[in-house]
Amino acid sequence: MRVTRLQIVARGLANRCPNCGGRTLFKAGTFFEVNQACPACGLKIERDEGFFLGSMSLNYGVTLVCFLTPVMLLAYYKVIGVTAAVVLAGLGSIAVPALFYRSSRSWWLMNYYIFFPHHLPANQEAARRGEDGNI
Repeated sequence: MRVTRLQIVARGLANRCPNCGGRTLFKAGTFFEVNQACPACGLKIERDEGFFLGSMSLNYGVTLVCFLTPVMLLAYYKVIGVTAAVVLAGLGSIAVPALFYRSSRSWWLMNYYIFFPHHLPANQEAARRGEDGNI
């Protein structure tokens, strides 16, 4: 395999293309707009309709576990007041998913290609050339 699972993880954590490693997942000058395909290598980023649902679920799960649960526990143990907790939870439930958007899209691609590294174009080319098929 040309692109190993370790490279896929490193590229996913750095918000890079899992195939070529380029900073090409998002359109230049935008924060939320994802490229349909990587401009550098042609990897299809938006694989199928509904593919974004995985990253959306990941985003909401991280927001719930890493942000809203601690706010709830702080209010429960009276470290902060209930009003402060409600305001913080309300603002954070909008801000945290927005700030985590890019990472959640990248991490979802990373998770997909960890399990299916042979779907990467670079690995398909390596297989056609007869390179070692071990991952």
